[in-house]
Amino acid sequence: MTPALILTGPTASGKTAVALLVAEKLGAEILAMDSATVYRGMDVGTAKPTAAERARVPHHLLDIADPAATFSVADWLRAAEAAERDVVARGRKPLYSGGTPLYLKALLEGLFEGPPQNPALRRELEALPDLHAALSKIDATSAKRLHPNDRKRLVRALEVFRLTGKPISEHQTQWGAAEKRPARVVLLDPPREVLRKRIEARAKAMLAGGLVEEAKRLVFSTETRKFIGYEEALAVGAGRMKPEDAAAKMASRTWVLVRRQSTWFRKLDGALRIESGSVEQMAARAAAHLDGA
Repeated sequence: MTPALILTGPTASGKTAVALLVAEKLGAEILAMDSATVYRGMDVGTAKPTAAERARVPHHLLDIADPAATFSVADWLRAAEAAERDVVARGRKPLYSGGTPLYLKALLEGLFEGPPQNPALRRELEALPDLHAALSKIDATSAKRLHPNDRKRLVRALEVFRLTGKPISEHQTQWGAAEKRPARVVLLDPPREVLRKRIEARAKAMLAGGLVEEAKRLVFSTETRKFIGYEEALAVGAGRMKPEDAAAKMASRTWVLVRRQSTWFRKLDGALRIESGSVEQMAARAAAHLDGA
């Protein structure tokens, strides 16, 4: 099996700029591995590659879902497999670039999709007073892994148990034991203080760069409305929050996300970790590693 070429790292680690240079060096096209940039119209708040950047290197898996619709990891994986086949068929190399751990895990290990969603059952489960406590009784492993406020995944775990009679953690363990896809992975991992400054500047730039207007135009699902920046932008637009307070909250939420991402990325085996250097230097090191040099 051909190794997957992957450039990953936490939010604000500089993936976009490095990926562009790496793709140009390798004759590659970029496959976005990001659970936010898949949504049409969510551009400013997701730091989606610009039109100029997409003109430099073809990008895939951007703008493939409506923000009012549900889009799952399984949906992304199917789209990624199709995009990769298309890129390879044209004699180009697919370069996965992004920082969504679940997408990366699905790419490398496959995915337990489970039974189809059952709307009636989900409504019953969503009405439970304490989803986390309910899950703890039947699947302590998943309950320990999931945050008590992660309602989406708590409901799914309970739903899978009710429909299959087996905890979702057992299903996922079975998938984890399957053969993993080979991969060459580059992890951009700047020092924490560098990331903090970038995250703070990024939040301010988004609010100044049209995020409030973008949020007002969109029709969200319950999930996409909670994406970092959009709730804050809507609050600013409604006069419920000052821009500086919104930027601070966005930065704080992003830092929590970065810590979660970093915890997962530490489990990557064999990745080339790049902590510093100019964009050109990091791209040269990344390209050499991904090219098998």
